[in-house]
Amino acid sequence: MPNMQQARDTRKTHKVIHDLVRRDANPHQGTYNPFPSFKYTGDVRPVYPLSPRRLVPPEIPQPDYADDGIPKSERIAAGQPPRILTKEDQEKLRKACKLAREVLDIAAEHVKPGVTTDFIDSIVHEETIKRGAYPSPLNYRNFPKSVCTYAYHSFLRSEFDMLHRSVNEVICHGIPDQRKLQEGDIVNLGFHSDVNETYPVGKISDENAKLIRTTRKCLDEAIERCKPGALFRDIGKVIEPVAVENDCSVVRTYTGHGINQLFHGAPNIPHYAKNKAVGTMKAGMAFTIEPMINLGRKWQDEHWPDNWTATTIDGKPSAQFEETLLITETGVENLTAGLRKDYWEFS
Repeated sequence: MPNMQQARDTRKTHKVIHDLVRRDANPHQGTYNPFPSFKYTGDVRPVYPLSPRRLVPPEIPQPDYADDGIPKSERIAAGQPPRILTKEDQEKLRKACKLAREVLDIAAEHVKPGVTTDFIDSIVHEETIKRGAYPSPLNYRNFPKSVCTYAYHSFLRSEFDMLHRSVNEVICHGIPDQRKLQEGDIVNLGFHSDVNETYPVGKISDENAKLIRTTRKCLDEAIERCKPGALFRDIGKVIEPVAVENDCSVVRTYTGHGINQLFHGAPNIPHYAKNKAVGTMKAGMAFTIEPMINLGRKWQDEHWPDNWTATTIDGKPSAQFEETLLITETGVENLTAGLRKDYWEFS
């Protein structure tokens, strides 16, 4: 997802996940840490080299940023009100969301110790193009991969726009690399549908399990409030108390956003209380809610020199869940809902 300046430019923010691993690079295997002098806040380190950019067949329609990284249509639409989707547009979005969920679930099956986030990126890429779709993160603002990932000692987060991922203390926009997932990591995997979830890698700590449960609860309670007439600014009013009562904090730098033909658009939806988001939900609006929740009271983030990976400032873990939602005449439809496995309960 872009930083705050980029959010101002596009009137929205997005969350991308990055693939990392705590284990140091191994020069004997040709891997290395590209930023050895950088003062990291946690244990996660990038493991380079990155694999070559994966190709998308020319017959698959590509977004306007595919070649130069510039989302021109988003810039043109900056400042415009949220779109009201036609019935035809809603069906197209449902299809994209269904594909995104399929790919996310396939990628999640490979989240286990010893797997690199680059391998997960390859799965996301191949499964996406197999469905005749473009992996939205690829070259969006020059992001080099098809998914964002990040891991914290026991979980993995993955996000798909058709996709992203992050590991452990990485909040968002992690770049998949050669780092292997380790027992106890948490990883986030995340579609122009947008969806992401945080997954345990093997056995995780009670603290990390609570963080994942809390983050999912934040999202679920926010979704329950969505309906025609609801205020976008009230989403944060629902989320923050849940986080605080569980000794967590809400990241303020990144927000939910409108989604349709644009990867990111209006409205801008902060996840913290007392925000100044404008607008009222109306039938036909589609948007994401994607709270990033940090363990502890520090919500601020810090960026790695790769200009993408955002981490917690104290090295503590961060988790995230995201769904793409459509406001209906009577309430809300979760377009990216999956078959709930409730794996975050760790029963």
